[in-house]
Amino acid sequence: MLKRFFQGKIEDASTTARLREMVGVLRKHEVMRGMTPEKVRAILEDLGPTFVKLGQVMSMRPDFLPPEYCEELMKLQTEALPLPFETVIHVIEEEYKRRWQQVFDYIDEQALGSASIAQVHKAVLTTGEKVVVKVQRPGIYEIMSQDIVLLKRAAALVKVVGGSQDVVDFGQVLDEMWQVAKQEMDFMMEADHIDEFMHLNHDVETVGCPKVYRQLSTQHILVMEFVDGIRMDDLDGLRAHGYDATSIGRKLGENYVKQIIEDGYFHADPHPGNIWIRNGRIIWLDLGMMGRLSTKDRLAIRKAVIALAHHDTFEMKSAVLQLGVPRGRINHTQLYQDVDALMAQYSSLDFSSLQMGVLTRQILNILRVHHIACPQGLTMFARGVLTIEGVMRLCCPKVSFVEIFAKSLSVDFRRNFDFHEEMEKVKREGLQLIRKSAQLPEQLSDILKMTMSGQTKVNLDLTGSEEPLRRLDQMINKLILAVLCAAILLGSSTICTTDMRPKIFEIPLLGFFGYFVAFILSLRLIWDIHKGHKL
Repeated sequence: MLKRFFQGKIEDASTTARLREMVGVLRKHEVMRGMTPEKVRAILEDLGPTFVKLGQVMSMRPDFLPPEYCEELMKLQTEALPLPFETVIHVIEEEYKRRWQQVFDYIDEQALGSASIAQVHKAVLTTGEKVVVKVQRPGIYEIMSQDIVLLKRAAALVKVVGGSQDVVDFGQVLDEMWQVAKQEMDFMMEADHIDEFMHLNHDVETVGCPKVYRQLSTQHILVMEFVDGIRMDDLDGLRAHGYDATSIGRKLGENYVKQIIEDGYFHADPHPGNIWIRNGRIIWLDLGMMGRLSTKDRLAIRKAVIALAHHDTFEMKSAVLQLGVPRGRINHTQLYQDVDALMAQYSSLDFSSLQMGVLTRQILNILRVHHIACPQGLTMFARGVLTIEGVMRLCCPKVSFVEIFAKSLSVDFRRNFDFHEEMEKVKREGLQLIRKSAQLPEQLSDILKMTMSGQTKVNLDLTGSEEPLRRLDQMINKLILAVLCAAILLGSSTICTTDMRPKIFEIPLLGFFGYFVAFILSLRLIWDIHKGHKL
């Protein structure tokens, strides 16, 4: 018992210290003077790895933050001060339970990269193979889990005090962020991602990813082959080795579209540092964060692009509804108007100048405005497409990602079209229609019988009636408040005619309390009426 007590005290002390540190960062950036996207990014970077990861996840949630904040948070730096080489060696020997020289001939003391969760070193195995070793920072899981607990408590407090009923639950965003962080902290999961990606792209000669040394990889250490290539954004290096950036860019766009449309499994962070060129092949690195799209999501994305090409507002609205999950009543008239306004921006459609990432963010913004929650895969898709378009504009501006995307849809349709199969489908649907038509008289008879017996119920949804009903509800509430106020005044006045004790200022205490309550209610009523006139 005593041990548990002191353990709890220690945990409370560490939590208090962490809270003080957070408050210090907020004071340093003078949050009381207002917030800007740049200030939010700087605060998250100063607060540490948990908040950097939170910012990265929130940058993928245009349904949660305004676009300018999402764009700024995408710039969050994941670079961190490198661990001492002695610490790296200690982690390796702890995981392998043996001296590092028994596994590696050489480990470079200089880190290739150092991020908030792990850092990477170049090494050579005892077998002579060149590899990279990804080593997780010790204690990072405990640090992030403590921050998550604090953030969830803060989120619960804000929800209780503010009574927030927004479509996006901040607790849900925290859960999503923690899920992503745990995936990145489990290197065996990243190894699984690499294997799955390699399997899905095994027949694509121009694409690859590093081989994983499974026998040397653990939850905290990942050993992969060393990729000695050229970064996608190193244009001078590409030219020096005789590569055509336009040709490589087209292959990159085609493969990323394949990941989205065909596989439904795509790299969620395709920045230039994760795309290398080796022997003419595109090598994808850092597959810790992968996105998934369900068949339903992919069909909805297809429908949205085709609707945009045909300028079909009704189909686009249908695609928008198919992409998300409504969290309340939808004003379909307003939704149609918002979608139509979006379509008007692309009335003279030119696929070469259209930015798919911007379009996706506009659609997600419509979802946010109309309280339609979108799945995690879709927000990761938005971030991924926005990033890959930026890479292609930088490295191969002559190649249009959206043209490749649109072309793949038509190619996919032609490839999957089978005349005999379509005819069989028409026959099946025709027979089904005949069967349902034969049942119509019986169904109409049942409806008439139920109507005659008073069993019929009709659910009527009048689009556009929400605002009048809300105003009527507010008016009835004010009327009830006024009647209640009058009743309390009348009751208090009646009490004042008696000799009830105790008294205050020669007025019975109960009557005095009644007058006070009536006064407060009157102020509330006057304020509501004044606020209503302002609106």
